[in-house]
Amino acid sequence: MAKETFEDSFKKLEKIVVKMEDGNLPLEESLKLFEEGMRLYAYCANKLGEVQKKVELLTQGPEGKMASRPFPLEEEQPDDRDDASDE
Repeated sequence: MAKETFEDSFKKLEKIVVKMEDGNLPLEESLKLFEEGMRLYAYCANKLGEVQKKVELLTQGPEGKMASRPFPLEEEQPDDRDDASDE
């Protein structure tokens, strides 16, 4: 079985959402699609989380040189402003 890509999984998830929003599916098929959709959602969310952790911001350091630092996660942003006051 080929490795599933984020893009393929996201497209499948979009199709499932459209089918389920239509509302004309039998209960059993709706349940199967819901389960598959949740699996695809978890996979996509995990991949996005991995990418977010890899993204780095380029910032200019005190000596004018470019430096990289990890991209702050949402829960880290309020406490991560201490280096902005050094300018």
